[in-house]
Amino acid sequence: MSKFKGKVAVVTGGGRDIGRSISIQLAKEGAKVVVNYYNSESGAQETLDQIKSFGGDAIAVKADVSKIEDIKHLKAKTIEAFGNKVDILVNNAGGLFARKTLQEIDESFYNLVMDVNFKGTVFTMQVFEPLMVEGGSIINLSSLAARDGGGGGSSLYASSKGAVTTFTRAMAKELGPKGIRVNALCPGLIGTKFHDDFTKDEVRKTVAGKTPVRREGTPDEVADLVIYLASDNSSFITGANFDINGGLAFS
Repeated sequence: MSKFKGKVAVVTGGGRDIGRSISIQLAKEGAKVVVNYYNSESGAQETLDQIKSFGGDAIAVKADVSKIEDIKHLKAKTIEAFGNKVDILVNNAGGLFARKTLQEIDESFYNLVMDVNFKGTVFTMQVFEPLMVEGGSIINLSSLAARDGGGGGSSLYASSKGAVTTFTRAMAKELGPKGIRVNALCPGLIGTKFHDDFTKDEVRKTVAGKTPVRREGTPDEVADLVIYLASDNSSFITGANFDINGGLAFS
């Protein structure tokens, strides 16, 4: 437990699935972790319980990342618990919410998807950037959907993640001179509640079968890549969007 000893990490959407795995693995490597959640209070508590079971240090903070005042609250709670610096920021919060065709999309649905997935990433970075130390790492969660437009009814989700991909590259240029690296992950089919809720079993089997490795990925495998990108082992990597999709699509 020494890779991130003395470092502070903030993980949005840390209550379940990929966010939980990221939070736990950061804590196992010695980081003090702020586990953000919005709807997943019980899930966030379970994440905390798992971290504390091996002696890790973490807090859970409720905040809606689509609202700037909530993000500021998350920042205040981070400072209160762990001091006035952040070394690692993982923008994981996001969602598909529903599958809708073009004619089914209304303004409120547009705002929901874009606000959570893109606005949340933009303003969480804006609010936390002043706390980020030289050598800090920001890791955003984009998606394979940003590359291929996503599955049926996920056009807004795919577009919001495409925006995250582009913003990641722009921020790598802007924040690099300050010693802050910015990268993104683009997961494909990962076994999570996201797909339990929105992807039919037969579709999951078909997609998994098309990957060279013939299976879905796991949240822990995504978290492993986050650990690498958060560490000094990736000190010359910034502005990259990493595919993690079992070979379903190549750069």
